[in-house]
Amino acid sequence: MTDSQILILAGGQGTRLPQYDKKELIPLNNKAIILHLLENIKKSGVCRQPAIVVGYKAKELINFLGPDYLYCYQKEQLGTGHAVMSARGMLAGRGQNVIVLYGDHPFVSAETIKALNRVFREKKPTLALITIKLPDYNDWRQTFYDFGRVVRDQAGNIQEIVELKDTTDQQKSITEVNPSYYCFEADWLWKNLDKLSTNNQQGEYYLTDLIKIAFDQGCQIETISCANPLEGLGINTPEQLEIARKATSH
Repeated sequence: MTDSQILILAGGQGTRLPQYDKKELIPLNNKAIILHLLENIKKSGVCRQPAIVVGYKAKELINFLGPDYLYCYQKEQLGTGHAVMSARGMLAGRGQNVIVLYGDHPFVSAETIKALNRVFREKKPTLALITIKLPDYNDWRQTFYDFGRVVRDQAGNIQEIVELKDTTDQQKSITEVNPSYYCFEADWLWKNLDKLSTNNQQGEYYLTDLIKIAFDQGCQIETISCANPLEGLGINTPEQLEIARKATSH
């Protein structure tokens, strides 16, 4: 058993970028989006063989990336929680902790991946996650308005992540957001995935619901604030692709 298993979610279709077959393969600075992430994972030294959840255009992605990775197949795209469920059979028992990242997020750095892994090793929480604190949602940061809000209790402990579609007006004003980079204690993750439900506006299994489940169980949850908001950028829309291209052209 290795200490850390990285799991990359890359099974989605990317309906808001219809001109591209597979968003993870969109070129960014002459390199596919997912390759930026994979290079930073390699630099981090955290995991020898990352696993990748594939679904839509699975064959194209596997042919492009080759045999160096574990591939888990997601038959239907029913949300991020469902994507992780589809990896359970292959990954249960492979690592003491599971770090979840996204194939369309090219800017998460090796340092951030190492920090997530280090916090898990040193503090041994049930889960750890990266958060991004924004000054506001103006200019290019408007893209983060769609992100889940980090809701904390009066003591400052993280309580839950609320997706934008499910937020109250008061929660919409929160400027600490969730880029969805997690490190889970593996046994806890595999046991608690079945507690996820589709009782939300999207009718999907949200991986973020595990944070409230952990809070309600009294589990230890650690957060790490990422200083560079760009690391949280995912490529889901033409606007986000343009922000990413501008960022890599300097």
